[in-house]
Amino acid sequence: MTDDRISLIAEAGVNHNGSLDMALRLVDAAHAAGADAVKFQTFRAEDLALPGAATAAYQQGATGETDQFAMLRKLELDADQHQRIAAHCAQLGIEFLSTPFSEDAVDLLVGLGVKRLKLSSGELVNRPLLEKAAATGLPLLLSTGMATLDEVQQAVGWVRAAWTQRGVLPPQQALTLLHCTSAYPAPDAALNLRAIVTLRAATGLPVGYSDHSLGNVAALAAAALGARVIEKHLTLDRTLPGPDHRASSQPDEFAALARDLRRLQAMLGDGVKAPRADELDVRTVARRSVVLARDLPAGTVLQREHLLLRRPQSGIAAADLDAVVGRTLRAATAALRALQWDDLR
Repeated sequence: MTDDRISLIAEAGVNHNGSLDMALRLVDAAHAAGADAVKFQTFRAEDLALPGAATAAYQQGATGETDQFAMLRKLELDADQHQRIAAHCAQLGIEFLSTPFSEDAVDLLVGLGVKRLKLSSGELVNRPLLEKAAATGLPLLLSTGMATLDEVQQAVGWVRAAWTQRGVLPPQQALTLLHCTSAYPAPDAALNLRAIVTLRAATGLPVGYSDHSLGNVAALAAAALGARVIEKHLTLDRTLPGPDHRASSQPDEFAALARDLRRLQAMLGDGVKAPRADELDVRTVARRSVVLARDLPAGTVLQREHLLLRRPQSGIAAADLDAVVGRTLRAATAALRALQWDDLR
C-alpha cells in the first residue's frame, strides 16, 4: 500500500458472533471485496465491563440482551483463534488488524505481528491503554466518536508524551485520528463530516473516518474531504443476530465501496491546478488564436478592429490579443490567417 493510497478497513468487529468459522469467512469476504485490512476486536469480558452492566439501546434492540457483560462473553475470541485468523489473513495477503481493549490485548496483538493498532472511541479517555499502545511504537488509529475537540487533543497529548517518556521514535504519520459518530446505524444528520477538516486543522494530524452510516455516500464524501483511512463494518448477513450487523455492509455493498473509493481517489488527483494530459487535444481545438479580420499589406500597424479571435489555437493565443495591438506586419497577410509572433515586428 503506497503512502497516498486511502486505506480501506473492513471492520469485522464482533460480527463473527464468537465463531471462528464465521471470522475466517469474514476475512475471505473482506479480501474478495477489495479491503486493504480486516479488523477484529480483542477483549475479555472481565477486562471490559462489570457483570450486569447495561447494554446500549441499539444493542438491546439488536440482541435482546440487557447485560453487557453476558453479551461480550459470547463475542470473545481467544488467543488461539486470533492466531488462526492472523495466519489466514497472511495467507490471503490482507492486513490483520484488531482493536485492543486491555493492556494484555495490546501484548497479544503485538505478539501476532500487527502493523498498526486501532483504538476505539470508548477508549479515547483511557490514558493507561493509550500509553500502552503508544509504547509499542506502532502506528495508531484513534477513533474520536462521542468526544469533544478538547478530549481529542488531550488524548493526542497523552500519546505524544508517552512516546517522549519512553524514548519511542514512532514512524511518520504514526497517529491518525478517525472521525466517527458512535450510533449504530448513525443517521445522516448526526455524521458531521466537516469535523474531518476541523480535526486536521486543529491537530495537524492525518484524519480518517470510521463510518457507521448506511450506504456508501458518507464514506466517499469523507474521502473527498481528505480522509486517509476509511473504516466500515462488514457482515456476512445484516439479518444475523448480534449487536453490529444492522449497521454493517454486506459483502456486495462493501465491494461497491472499494471500487468507488478507488475511482474517487483517482478523481481527486494531486491538487495541482494545471492541464491534464487528457485535456491537451481539446485545449488546442477549444481555445482561439488571433487572426486578421481582412487582408492587410506589409507595414500595417495593427489596431483592434483588424483582429478577430477564432479557433483553433494554432497561432498567437487569444490571451495575448492586447500585445498584438500596435505591432507591425512584416509582410502582406491574408484574412483569417492565424498570426504568429514571427509575422510581427
